[in-house]
Amino acid sequence: MNTDRIQTLLQDIRLVSERNHAIVQQVRCLALAAGDGVSEEVKYGGILFSTTRSFCGVFSYANHVTLEFSAGASLPDPLHMLEGQGKLRRHIKLQQLEDMADRHVADYIALACAAASSAA
Repeated sequence: MNTDRIQTLLQDIRLVSERNHAIVQQVRCLALAAGDGVSEEVKYGGILFSTTRSFCGVFSYANHVTLEFSAGASLPDPLHMLEGQGKLRRHIKLQQLEDMADRHVADYIALACAAASSAA
């Protein structure tokens, strides 16, 4: 069951880093509340969020968490928070909970969710 896989991943993250676990949980709350019908699944070692198509994912590493945007290159970025040079993806690196507000994570998640929903 998908819920079991998510809980197992979250437990593993918590064992490695309480800080990263708190960041991942906060991202989950924002992503799941970003729009109607948002779902989550464990994939590629992280948690991916989708509506009719995938719009972002959260991945925990030793010293940070990344919030990856599937079509981040096409998102407006007036605050210049998105990192990366790839053809499609962009990310925001998070090292502490305060980064969530400082990097306007809720706004970027909402933009990505809206873009994914309208593109379907």
